[in-house]
This record gives sequence, C-alpha cells and structure tokens, in this order.
Amino acid sequence: MGSVDLVFASALEQARLIRSKALSPLELVQLYLDRIQALDARLGSFFLVMGEQALEDAKAKTEHLMQTTEPLPPFFGVPTAIKDLTTVSNVPCSYGVKILRNRIATEDAGVVMRLRQAGFVLLGKTATSELGSTPYTEPPGFPPTRNPWHLDYTPGGSSGGSAAAVAAGLCSVAQGSDGGGSIRGPAACCGIVGIKPARGRVSFAPTGDRLSGLATEGPLARTVADAAALLDVMAGPIVGDPYWLPNPDPSFLEMTQQPVAPQRIAFTTAFPPIGFADPTCEAAVLETVRRLEELGHSVESIDLDFTDLVEPLVTVWQAGVDVGIPGIFLSKFNRWLLRRSRSRSGGDYLMAVARMQIAARRLVATLQPFDVLVAPVFLHPTIRVGEWARLRPAKILNKIMQWVAPCPPFNATGQPAISIPADFDANGLPVGIQLVGRPADEATIIALAAQLEAANPWSQRRPPLATE
Repeated sequence: MGSVDLVFASALEQARLIRSKALSPLELVQLYLDRIQALDARLGSFFLVMGEQALEDAKAKTEHLMQTTEPLPPFFGVPTAIKDLTTVSNVPCSYGVKILRNRIATEDAGVVMRLRQAGFVLLGKTATSELGSTPYTEPPGFPPTRNPWHLDYTPGGSSGGSAAAVAAGLCSVAQGSDGGGSIRGPAACCGIVGIKPARGRVSFAPTGDRLSGLATEGPLARTVADAAALLDVMAGPIVGDPYWLPNPDPSFLEMTQQPVAPQRIAFTTAFPPIGFADPTCEAAVLETVRRLEELGHSVESIDLDFTDLVEPLVTVWQAGVDVGIPGIFLSKFNRWLLRRSRSRSGGDYLMAVARMQIAARRLVATLQPFDVLVAPVFLHPTIRVGEWARLRPAKILNKIMQWVAPCPPFNATGQPAISIPADFDANGLPVGIQLVGRPADEATIIALAAQLEAANPWSQRRPPLATE
C-alpha cells in the first residue's frame, strides 16, 4: 500500500494493520506528521501540531505492540486530532481567541480521555472559529482554514480544521463539536461524514453545559463505519452529567453492517421563515430521496415551520460568546453578539430557553410519524474565504442564518443527525445532505447512511491537494 493510500485508509483498516503488525504506530504517525508539514501551511487545518508528544506516544505504543500478546484497544496507534474548543491536558487551548493561544489546559476533556483509552495518538489541535461562533473558520490572529477541494473556499466551521484535516488526509478521523451545525456543516463542505449525536450521548465532562442542550461533541470521518466506530468510543455518561443516554446495543459500528428494514422517511428543502434550499442543495436532497425509494423506503414530502424557534434559539446561541473574555479581545462580530447577549437579563435568557424547548417539542411531535428526515445541511453551497468579512455584524448574522438554517433546529430538539456527501457543485466543491433521526436513535440514521454509502461510494474521492 502506497503512502497516499495508507493515509486515506479508514481508521478501522489502520487499526487492523497495526494489530497485525503490518504497520507500526510510529510509522503511521510519522507519515501524517510529514504530510501536515508539507500541506498544512496552505490549508491551515491545525492551530497546533503536537509533533513531539505524538512521536513519543507512538514510540511507546510501537514498543508495546512488539512485546504484548494481550488484546489492544480498538484504535491502538491510530492518529487523530482534537478541535481547539476541547481541552487536552498540558497543551494550549485557545478557543480560536488570539489572546488565549498560549493558555495551557490543566486537564483532558472527557471525550479526550475516551479517545486516549481507545488507543488513539493525538496529532494536534485543529482550527476553530473564534469561540466556535461562525460557520467558517477565520479567527482573527490565525490563518484562515481553507477547503482542500478548492483553497479559495471555506471548509465551514466551527469544526473547519478537523473536517479539512480529514478530507486532506492529514488524519483519518477527528473530533468536532456541534452547537448549530458545526460538525454537519464542515462535513458537508469537505465531502466527509459528520455525526451530531443525540443530546446526552457524549459527555461534556469535566465542564458544564453552557448552551442549554444545544451543543454536543461528535466524530468526523471519511466513512460511515469510521464515524460510527468513533462515536462508540466517545459515547457514554460520566458521573455528574446533567443528562445522559445508555451505551447502544448493538454498537453503532455494528449498525453499519446490519440490513436496513424499509423506513418511513420525510424530506424537506424549505426552512420557513428563513428560506429555501437553492437548486444545487435541493437537487442533492431530491437525488438522495430517489436513491432511498430505489432501496425500498417510503418517502414523502413534509412542510415544516420553524418560526417559533428562530428568535429564542438565537438568544440562547449568542450567549455562548459570553465566556468572561473582554470584548476588546474579540472580533467585531463576537463583540456585537456579546453586547446583544448582555443587554438581556437572566430572566430573558431563561424565558428564551423555555420558548425554544416548547417549539422543539412541537417539531419533534410533527416528525413523530417518521423514522428519518432528509434535509439539506446548508441552504446554498460553500462560501469563499473572507466573503463576509467586511459586512456589518447584523448582516453577517443574517447571512449565517440564511446559510445554516437546516442545522440549528435539531440542536434545539436534541435529535441526532448525520451529514453525508451527496454531490458536487459547479465549483467542484462537495455538497452534503443530513439524515435526522428520532430522539436518541443514532442507530437508524447510521444504518441508513451506510446503505446510501454502499449505493453511492464517496470515500475514494480525494481532493487534488491531497494527492500531490
């Protein structure tokens, strides 16, 4: 297997090669570090490369591999990367804020602990938008992150660094987080798979939930099986979590190998009062619907109205920038969000949470007759790097809402959703669709996504930059 084929092999295949001793963790980590050095100056997917730590860990794992006869963790020696909104002990965590770029984290986040226990080697911290607040990754004081399919365009955000790294073959899987589309959007922009798990599936330990249930951690990968297996690793409560779900049985990875019974599926390309999918994103949904019908599923159009959800959801979401950092150190857009948030009282916030939850209840009830909803990830294709940089903050927020409208409603409901590749736009950039499941039912959408992947294989498609 050549080096390019090896870095684009699935994480599950890389783990198998390591367990069989056909490949050592040190060889694989060094290969990825060499690729990062060669390609990432143009891509900007990593804020921080943990080269020394990664090599030290890989050497120790290689020595252990040669000496042990005991079973190994599922991803022993496989490299991965962590979004820079998530803490890694003794490593800087900037949250995409320039003034915090040298702030050292004192402990691993719960999800990082789980990844270490699964045997992963951490390559570094991937780029995020400032405080994770925008669906593009261009934080002031850092290079913008670019889409490996076309460097003039964004890979999305806020998990843009993780998605770009996976798509470009700088790691096989990566961790992200999603508070309004921040896993699904970058996955769609970069032509990979991203899962926003159900609320309570992945722990936020040791921190609290700051966004009233909107945000969750989740996997980014090139295949549905890799994403499912990574979610198996991430899943599970940690003592003290405010809400939690039991581990799945069978596992999410096993669900990718199960036959899929006929499902009752709804689809929509309209998100009133915000807008409608443009022809490219609408076509991706309709082509997915056609494939699902060919696979034996029952599919029908549904009308949804998100009017009661928009205002309270924005109120809760914008409060996420109020993390105690003086506004002078933030971008103009985040300063504006901070002022808007602080102009509301605590009572206003709690009322917004209540209204959001009531609207979310209605949405879940409307979707109750269906097993899955098919929808666009975004309402139009990927934007250029810097396209909205000179706009007024209010205009930026409006542009964001008109782009990402299909994602935040399902953060409000807490339903699981998976973004999968569907097509390419006129600029050669990927376009994705999302499958939204019933509450706590990742299993069905993962199985359905695997069925669609088999009908329309995408994991062998590689950006031109990645094969240089």
